[in-house]
Amino acid sequence: MEFTHTRLLVDNYKECFLFYRDVLGFNVSWGDENSNYADFKFNGATLGVFDRKQMIKAIGGDYSTDIEKVDRTALIFSVESVEESYQALKNKVNFITKPTEQKNWGIKVAHFRDPAGSLIEIYESIEMSTEF
Repeated sequence: MEFTHTRLLVDNYKECFLFYRDVLGFNVSWGDENSNYADFKFNGATLGVFDRKQMIKAIGGDYSTDIEKVDRTALIFSVESVEESYQALKNKVNFITKPTEQKNWGIKVAHFRDPAGSLIEIYESIEMSTEF
């Protein structure tokens, strides 16, 4: 696994996008103020900002505003093969999602949590769908 970035899960996507782009001056490497997901590059690091409702939909959870029950960050790891990593890890961690192609995102993903409950995503790049 290769750690690629941290993703902030936010309820006010556009406001956060504009904050990181315009206030902090981070360069946008993917997305825009209306895409509900964006990557920002700065000093060799990547910060993702993602609409929290969409992340919850991807992992099959229930949306809540109770701060004690919500994911606010996700650690993102690139792997060569999500299927192979899933097979290697499935007896060691409890996966929230099975390997799933997210063609609109251009990735195949699976999700699980660490012992503290932190959300972790493993992904591999796939061909991105041109149909939205």
